[in-house]
Amino acid sequence: MVLDNLVQKIREQVQERYAQSNQSGAWQELDKNFHAVLQEVFAKMELVTREEFDRQTQRLGEARLKLQALEKQVKLLEEQIVK
Repeated sequence: MVLDNLVQKIREQVQERYAQSNQSGAWQELDKNFHAVLQEVFAKMELVTREEFDRQTQRLGEARLKLQALEKQVKLLEEQIVK
């Protein structure tokens, strides 16, 4: 969704520049493959959406808290063994 919006914005800017340079016919030919090429380039970049980044950040924070709790438990068990 975010990438689609980005692609659309780029397409609009390119189209506007072609229109300003009186080459609108060339724009029609270019537009036939423009969207597909941009999607392919972005797919190769392996980009993630902001929503996915935020979800993964939250999961990482949760995992960090669990790890800290487990480290405390291990430390307590080690202390019990030593006594």
